Amino acid sequence: MSTDTSSLRKTSLADVHVAAGARMVEFGGWSMPVQYGPILDEGKTVRSACGLFDLGHMGRFMLTGPDAIALADRVCTNHVAKVAAGGIRYSLLCNDDGYPIDDLLFYREEAGVYLVVNASNCARDLAWIQAHTDGLDVTVDDQTSATAMLALQGPRSQEILERVTADVDLAALGYYRFAFGTVCGMENIRISRTGYTGEDGFELYFPTEEGPRVWAALSAQGADLGLRPIGLGARDILRLEAGMALYGHEIDEERNAFEAGLDFAISLTEAKGDYIGRAALERHRENKQSRLVGITTDGKRVPRQGYALYLEGDEVGRLCSGGVSPTLGTNIGSAYVRLGLDTEGQALEFDIRGKRQSCVVRELPFYSRTRKKKSS
Repeated sequence: MSTDTSSLRKTSLADVHVAAGARMVEFGGWSMPVQYGPILDEGKTVRSACGLFDLGHMGRFMLTGPDAIALADRVCTNHVAKVAAGGIRYSLLCNDDGYPIDDLLFYREEAGVYLVVNASNCARDLAWIQAHTDGLDVTVDDQTSATAMLALQGPRSQEILERVTADVDLAALGYYRFAFGTVCGMENIRISRTGYTGEDGFELYFPTEEGPRVWAALSAQGADLGLRPIGLGARDILRLEAGMALYGHEIDEERNAFEAGLDFAISLTEAKGDYIGRAALERHRENKQSRLVGITTDGKRVPRQGYALYLEGDEVGRLCSGGVSPTLGTNIGSAYVRLGLDTEGQALEFDIRGKRQSCVVRELPFYSRTRKKKSS
């Protein structure tokens, strides 16, 4: 990641991050904070208390009109029409060959659908969705620049958010649900309960110019409960611990989504009907050659994307992500491993510039807040 951020897009909180001592890097065309302090300390803060994240770089589209849901079901692999209003689901956008061009969350409203996509794919996703509106009465509104997006993640997140929220019962807001309430005096603010770290948490969507004020209010209200600002570095290792895929690492346009364990995001029911990539996805379901798993290693070298995995002299897989786990206290990674060698405890090696280091296959996720940390 480059550290020259002068020509990049910036969220309304860019100056706030710099003032807080954040190290800013390029991510998806944006200048974003990768860390404010040690990444492992930031990860532990999220697991034990609460972290505040700027997610303003992520793409946000609103689909409205009589055919908004029909368009969403045309481009999304999950069944949008089946989800009740107020529900959120994870889905893929696939090309005609059934390979993901992105993953996303869709928010089902009574008369529309709100989409949250990856920053690096935002422009392409928007063009892709707009290109498939033929015959439909629908408006696609890119709200990325007009809105800010913040996330609170951690076991104290509800307690902190309640201090600045009214007109919504956060305790009653279920996981992967959303509602509208008053936040920092602003009415009709979208509040969701999802999270990319494996912890309980919330996302807030509101006018972009209000970003610094809301950030300051949350920081002040959460200070006594351990709230700290968290960068993208900790977010990445936390999502890896939680077994959550990152586009460009675990999923991409060359990877069978069923090998990634994303069956839950792909509806092949008769009720869902036809959609982009469906026929190819049905073939992919029957043609799995490998499986996405975790790996741990006691060696000093950290596993990284692209490293090959070997069993003796035979290449049997490839790493997608890796890092030092703040929760398990060891090096972890994700990898696609040939079927038959993808079982818990299978001993393998990964290659680092001609040197081999031993590792062991583990089931994902490494961490679940309901099961606490898994044994390494």
